[in-house]
Amino acid sequence: MANRERNKKILLELVKLQDNSRCADCRAPDPDWASYELGVFVCLNCSGIHRSLSSRVKSIRLDFWEDKLVQFMKSSGNANAQALYEKAVPPYYYRPQQHDCNVLREQWIRAKYERKEFTGETKYPPVSYSTGFYEGMLWKKGKENTQFLKRKFVLSEREFTLTYYNKENESKGPKAVIAIKDLNATFQPQKIGHPHGLQFTFQDNDHTRNLYVYHESAEEIVTWYNAIRAARYAYLKTAYPTGTDEELIPKITRNYLKEGYMEKTGPLQKEPFRKRWFILDSQNRKLFYFKEQLDAEELGVIFIGTESNGYSVKECVPKHARGNKWTCGVSVETPERQFVFMCEQEREQREWLEALRKVMSRPMAPQDYTSEHDFTILFIQINKKKPQHS
Repeated sequence: MANRERNKKILLELVKLQDNSRCADCRAPDPDWASYELGVFVCLNCSGIHRSLSSRVKSIRLDFWEDKLVQFMKSSGNANAQALYEKAVPPYYYRPQQHDCNVLREQWIRAKYERKEFTGETKYPPVSYSTGFYEGMLWKKGKENTQFLKRKFVLSEREFTLTYYNKENESKGPKAVIAIKDLNATFQPQKIGHPHGLQFTFQDNDHTRNLYVYHESAEEIVTWYNAIRAARYAYLKTAYPTGTDEELIPKITRNYLKEGYMEKTGPLQKEPFRKRWFILDSQNRKLFYFKEQLDAEELGVIFIGTESNGYSVKECVPKHARGNKWTCGVSVETPERQFVFMCEQEREQREWLEALRKVMSRPMAPQDYTSEHDFTILFIQINKKKPQHS
């Protein structure tokens, strides 16, 4: 019993050290599990992935630790393991964080410890995401329906394009050629309804277009994701030759700050409220809204500037509520008009207010002013042609 308590105390002191105080794999704070094969301290979620890979794990607080295992943990630790297993992680390779989906965290752990992709040793053949060219089949949702069909995708870093084909008509040429310049990729397992669901977003003339895809293989879909990140990184290095990795890496791909349903009314605030799916893209300072969450194209988009430029957000109770089922109001003021949305719950209302204020509090970059100007011109042109309600 004395040894048990002594060893537990030693482990609890080890996990307080700076290098060990976050999960070795997803950086979650205060890990309370450890792999005694690898000598790393990990969080509960990552410990489950390690266990599924037949790596031996124990709870620091609940399990019995033999003296020799404690000595191994003292001589190892997260820093030593990272120096070995993360010695040569490419700058574009996505390092999952604690709230990322399971497929990203699992494949990161497998890539590090099982496939040993980052030890710096020359591999032949090279790992697929590092070659600058990748092709294969992905299940893609139809633009006008919910059916997923297999489609061939080809990624070319040299041409900075992602191309896909209709399987039945591949000989007729590509269905679409997407510029890497405008491409974003983000995992959306819950939204797509598949644990490997991936969303591609890009500019298609005046619209933002979404493609929803998945692959049965977890390794394959994460390879696609990192191959796209590699191509995006190469493009950014070309477009911004003086940019540092610290500046460019956050621009490679991004998750959206907030998504969800709200009800929306028109510019007079007398039109019936309609339920819409909203996506807040904080990097581009745009709030998109769609009829449904898996729609290919948006119904509209709202540029989100700064408070000093005439943008604001607050709680509200609309004067002429009609057709709304929800009661928690959000008002977004822009130089062009006021937008009124209704949330189902106060929690959702608070989250939208916080997310929108976060974007408004961030200073606008030079390209943001260009985007705002272009958006204003487009807004005026559109509203000369049709009513402001979608």
